[in-house]
Amino acid sequence: MSSALARRTRITGGIRYILLALFAVPWVLVPLWLLVVNSFKTERAAADLTLALPEEWRLLENYAAVFADGNYLTGLRNSLLVAIPTIAAVLILGAMAAWAYARSRSMTLQGLYYLSALSILLPPAVIPTIFVLTTLGIDGSLAGYALMMIGTKMGLFVFLATGFVKGIPMEIEESAAIDGASRVRTFFQILLPLLRPVMFVGAVLLIIAVWNDLFFAQLLLRGPDNATLPVALFSFASASMNIIRWNEVFAHVVLSSLPLVIVYIIAQRQVLAGLTEGGVKG
Repeated sequence: MSSALARRTRITGGIRYILLALFAVPWVLVPLWLLVVNSFKTERAAADLTLALPEEWRLLENYAAVFADGNYLTGLRNSLLVAIPTIAAVLILGAMAAWAYARSRSMTLQGLYYLSALSILLPPAVIPTIFVLTTLGIDGSLAGYALMMIGTKMGLFVFLATGFVKGIPMEIEESAAIDGASRVRTFFQILLPLLRPVMFVGAVLLIIAVWNDLFFAQLLLRGPDNATLPVALFSFASASMNIIRWNEVFAHVVLSSLPLVIVYIIAQRQVLAGLTEGGVKG
């Protein structure tokens, strides 16, 4: 590559980054700054929703109110109790189903695959779901809510993973079978590591969807002891009939988003690699 072409490539890349940065300012940085800075203000100052720094800092008071009155720790515990088993079940069971769908020529399994894919488009039926959970005796509980989330999120991951498995050569599994590996050992020791990119993609999509779900959590969970973080935040924000304490609501939003931010910081390299590789192969 000539020096002129290399310089033109660097200039083009620099302009692209500058344009992306300018695009990110109003859509990402401004809302984030508005959220954080207003969580440090007094109730009256936060009600103005300005970008200015607080004249009177209320850091400890606002965040302490979230722990004292916002049911934060209970919401955090319940969100973890729902999100962790839901993501684990969808990834493992979905990978097993995708392997079967990708390798089988059975018309029955192919029909089940298209039925699973159809669940991506169709909204979950709320009333039949409540009827089934009531019949099982788990209506209003975290277990019932987690089962509903597993069922509704399974189709998308199965769809992504089935396409990914079809791109893996059959010769790898045939070699494992010749060496005497069982189907279970082939799945856990050979196929599952190969599915790592698409599993990262699925985990990212799942944790965002499950962690932030408010609609089904409000319908299916009963009582403050079963409230997840979005439900606890909604209850906290709507607790006052006269005025919303935006400073404390913003503090609750910051704390509710904090676990996702920590997970992203710890696993950002794997997440970005998974999104890139999964997007190419999936």
